[in-house]
Amino acid sequence: MKFLGNISHLANSGKLIVKTTKTPPAGAFVFTNDKQKIGKVYSIFGPVKNPYISVNIFRSVNRRDLESRSGEKLFVSTKSEMEKLSKKGKGNKNSKSRKNFKFNSKNPKNRKSNSRKRRKQ
Repeated sequence: MKFLGNISHLANSGKLIVKTTKTPPAGAFVFTNDKQKIGKVYSIFGPVKNPYISVNIFRSVNRRDLESRSGEKLFVSTKSEMEKLSKKGKGNKNSKSRKNFKFNSKNPKNRKSNSRKRRKQ
């Protein structure tokens, strides 16, 4: 994990504002010192040399706890770590893929009309 920046404050919109010196990729996961995943990078704004980052906080994270953690260091996952996390869920045998999905193109209205025709004959 790479150092992201320090917590500045919690915005009224519910996003966590972080002051940093480097720009991370949008959508990267954000972690605390305890390696607890707290959210994702939502947007980057402000001056180029010292930008601010807004972090979309996950619902499971206690927002009041983050308010009191002003100045704490946050970390962002590197590209290779993000790839490992995304590959974790791909090996599930029980998940349905689009290749195995069969779409039933028969319209129920057509079935009824066909059955009526057969009865009349």
